[in-house]
Amino acid sequence: MQTPSESVVHVQSRVPDKAMTADLLGTERSGSGVRIREDGLIATVGYLVLEAEQIWLKSGDGRGAGAYIVAQDHDSGIALLKPTLPLPGGHLVPGSSSDIAVDERLFVYRNNQAKAFKCSLFARQEFAGRWEYLLDQALFTSPGCNDWAGAALVNQDGELCGVGSLLLELHHDDDDELLGNLFIPIDTVSPYLDEMCEFGQRRVPSRPWLGALIQEYEGKLVVTGVYPGCPAHQAGIKPGDIVLSVDDEPVYTLSGVFRKVWSLGNAGVEVPLLVTSAGNLRQYRLQSCDRSIFYRSVAAAGPVN
Repeated sequence: MQTPSESVVHVQSRVPDKAMTADLLGTERSGSGVRIREDGLIATVGYLVLEAEQIWLKSGDGRGAGAYIVAQDHDSGIALLKPTLPLPGGHLVPGSSSDIAVDERLFVYRNNQAKAFKCSLFARQEFAGRWEYLLDQALFTSPGCNDWAGAALVNQDGELCGVGSLLLELHHDDDDELLGNLFIPIDTVSPYLDEMCEFGQRRVPSRPWLGALIQEYEGKLVVTGVYPGCPAHQAGIKPGDIVLSVDDEPVYTLSGVFRKVWSLGNAGVEVPLLVTSAGNLRQYRLQSCDRSIFYRSVAAAGPVN
């Protein structure tokens, strides 16, 4: 009888030294992936393979194979992979994350770990990441599990509910803090697997992307980094700038910034930003772009100096 652990594989990738995300995410990345179909399709967290030039997989019995990216969904943060050679093992059926109750017992399966890590759902709530990323209903689990990247979150029926993304601090109402994990709900992509496999992404209009890393810090929205050659870089946005408004509408939270930018239209729309830098107000007009096209163009052209 197949166990959930036999559906999990080790994922290792190599990213060029001058890749856009090399400094932020490193050039040697490793974690887990989980087979979600009989044809060997694997789901993992996107940052493990973002800009990768080589990807290797290894099954629980030690057999290995190269892999290629079938689809990269930047909105959810999930990537789909296929091995170049068949690997042994079963697959997990994607389930529904919305059916999980708070405090419900769940299981985490990682590569090279036959035994499940036991946890429970701490909360289901919004999560905003500084890399222009927003999940409406992220799954937060506790206690925290090591080797979380790409790990499989499984419910009591043996269905896959989420893909591991982060280790972070969770906050109780009494202000106590504990370590937990953020899992991306698998149902952010499971209804679209066929179109993702055919087109390399979901067939929806691409969101406008700026290429700025923005962090909430002491009640301010501070730019902490800018990708070379991206719209924010071309417009003149710099680390240390503080974002005040988008299209003349004040913004106070990271999710508020993203929702306002995305409400302006699809990728390519102009995005007016008001920022303050060293006490000076500056108005910028950013020509947004499609993140996935930008990554591909940078890879084809080489690094921007």
